[in-house]
Amino acid sequence: MTRVAIIAAMAGELKPMVRGWQHESRNGIQLWRWGFLDDKGEQGEWIAACAGAGLYAATRAFAEVEKDGPISHVISIGWTGALSEKFVPGEAYRVSGVIDARTGERFPVASLAETCWLVTSSKVADENEKQRLAATYSAAMVDMEATGVARMAAMRGIPFDCIKGVSDGFRDKLPDFNRFISASGQFRQAQFILFVLVRPWHWPRLMRMGENSKKAAERLQEILLDYLDESSSIRKRNAYPYRGR
Repeated sequence: MTRVAIIAAMAGELKPMVRGWQHESRNGIQLWRWGFLDDKGEQGEWIAACAGAGLYAATRAFAEVEKDGPISHVISIGWTGALSEKFVPGEAYRVSGVIDARTGERFPVASLAETCWLVTSSKVADENEKQRLAATYSAAMVDMEATGVARMAAMRGIPFDCIKGVSDGFRDKLPDFNRFISASGQFRQAQFILFVLVRPWHWPRLMRMGENSKKAAERLQEILLDYLDESSSIRKRNAYPYRGR
């Protein structure tokens, strides 16, 4: 049985992709599954998981998917910050590899992709940190999870790929999100809303980021489905539950 694991940080990153899939919450991790028959009539499964932001959360999500059986292929997806003006908020990209900012390790992807690298940071990067990361690693984007997934895949000899949607641009000035992320990677939404309510100068930027994040999630779905099922034969044969916006 072919099992493709799709690891994200937040449910919103997966929302367009997993509408109509079987859903469960287990050990604080959200899981969505969709089973199908491939061109040879053999069973397959796409399983998406999210456990929060950061390397620890990504590792937990990966491990939870593994509990139900071997993984054939793993893909890290989700929102990312741009480290170059070339990468447009609201768009999504297949990256060619990921870099761990802590160790400098590089993990190339298994398949052909665009010639852009992503760096994984231990925190949400603000404008100054984006400039530093861009200069240090010559990377195109920054996230907080991808190298955690890549390292787990490398340890097990599982093919790894990465697709990221840009939520915020290279020079966007946004609030410090780090203070609202718990040690386990959970975003403290209620606290963040209270913080923002009395700081109206943040509202236009956050509204724009929200719109870009929604567009990026939709583009992630399109690129991911075209990658997993290039000919659309699996979706047509198995009556894929969600076919677009």
